Amino acid sequence: MTSTELTGKQKAAIILISLGSELSAKILKNFREDEIEDLTLEIANIRRIDPKVKEEVLNEFYELCLAQNYIAMGGIDYAKEMLEKALGPTKAQDILTKLTSSLQVRPFDFARKTDPSQLLNFIQNEHPQTIALVLSFLNPDQAGMVLSALPPVQQVEVARRIATMDRATPEVLREVENVLEKRLSSFVMQDYTAAGGIDTAVAILNRVDRGTEKTIMEALEEDNPELAEEIKKTDVCLRGYCYAG
Repeated sequence: MTSTELTGKQKAAIILISLGSELSAKILKNFREDEIEDLTLEIANIRRIDPKVKEEVLNEFYELCLAQNYIAMGGIDYAKEMLEKALGPTKAQDILTKLTSSLQVRPFDFARKTDPSQLLNFIQNEHPQTIALVLSFLNPDQAGMVLSALPPVQQVEVARRIATMDRATPEVLREVENVLEKRLSSFVMQDYTAAGGIDTAVAILNRVDRGTEKTIMEALEEDNPELAEEIKKTDVCLRGYCYAG
């Protein structure tokens, strides 16, 4: 069997085995419970790893990490240029195709690497819809810090737009990225990309301070009671107290 015949989970299992139990345990902490179960099952099913297959998998993993690092540094075009110099055009295209199709590099990667206070300066004077779009692609802790620093009225408007947002087209994402940061740091998928939604709004609100959360929820209850109730129900479910019935 060659590495091309392996599934993504099998490759991940081989990488974790190769890294050793201590380091692998630290990595697994970042996965969801169902992902941990799947990977543990794959690891348990692997009795022996052919040295050649192991080398192929590790090389592929290294190349994908290298490509993602180049994308973070200077965008997809920069990554393509660097990979072509290092590995040739055919190999470079193959790696970028795998990366964008399987790992799905998300928009606003540069924003996720920016300090929240600096990011606030970038977006605080933007339209609430633009701010909501950017926050939807940040991790909840970072987005919560930015949301907390906005004026109360703006907080409510941005939170409402995050909760009611569905999808954003690549054209819109590209335009916003170009305005906020000329040097693109991520590749926008050539398809509609999910952004925002109730779960995202709840995750962000759970990271803001209690006063900010109270202000936003009270205003939403007046402005849009149904949305406020949906946010409350989702919050309860995400905390593990939701039962089907």
